[in-house]
Amino acid sequence: MTKTKPTFESELERLEKFVDRLENGELGLEESLDAFEEGAKLAKSLTKMLDKAQMRVLKLTTDGQGEFLLDEFEGDTGG
Repeated sequence: MTKTKPTFESELERLEKFVDRLENGELGLEESLDAFEEGAKLAKSLTKMLDKAQMRVLKLTTDGQGEFLLDEFEGDTGG
């Protein structure tokens, strides 16, 4: 049986569930520590996924004449 690679969305959903459980206080101390550790691993994995996606955006940027350029990605600044 082949293992499918988790998607960003599925991993983010897992992280959100850990956060909800921690915030709601439904876990004991040991369970909370385990959930925190797992959440930290997920956050690190998600950061790596975002970094890879950003590099793809950088690589796929083109100029007005169809030439590929490596430009800095500028996300929405919320303004």
